[in-house]
Amino acid sequence: MIATLSHHPGRSALALGVFYLLLATPIARDWLEASMSRHMLVQMPLLVVIGIIAARLVPGRTQDSLLIRFGGAWPCVIAALFASSYWMLPRALDAALTDPWAEVAKFLSLPFLVGFPLVLAWRRLTLIGRGFVWTNFFSMLAVLGWLYIVAPVRVCNSYLVNDQENAGWYMVIASVLLFFWWLGTLLVGGGVGPDKPDQSGPGRTFA
Repeated sequence: MIATLSHHPGRSALALGVFYLLLATPIARDWLEASMSRHMLVQMPLLVVIGIIAARLVPGRTQDSLLIRFGGAWPCVIAALFASSYWMLPRALDAALTDPWAEVAKFLSLPFLVGFPLVLAWRRLTLIGRGFVWTNFFSMLAVLGWLYIVAPVRVCNSYLVNDQENAGWYMVIASVLLFFWWLGTLLVGGGVGPDKPDQSGPGRTFA
């Protein structure tokens, strides 16, 4: 689907911008952030996906130029890992719900410090490098989810214990499913996976 969007960059950019603004509306934010599960597993991933699609709409040569300016692939990967790790912390969730500036920071950092730089770096990473990114993400999601499940008290002041536990289970299940999906892309030929090139053209290899 992302590859298809690249054939109509103008319309795709407009649609992406409209969707981004819709996510930022009070109605969308109130509904998504009312539940810890929706906050962490719907709103935040959607913001990352917006950054991914935005980067995919950038021409390959411009991507390469930006990557050079940012210092190469690994600075982009490290920035993405730190930014994504921060927004999984309970304190960050509380801040996003109580501090408008933290909410703005979330809406800016997840697309532009996680999704966008990962796309820039992806073509330059080896199979081992990509595996490091994926396994780091899976393990972080699973460990943090398990901590949310077993924590005897509320770790996030804005959500109740049962909401916290539900979010933890969803995170653990998501990490397991994503791991097997990723493993399947390594073992089964064909299709576009995280370690298979996209046939849509240069600069379009992040899936």
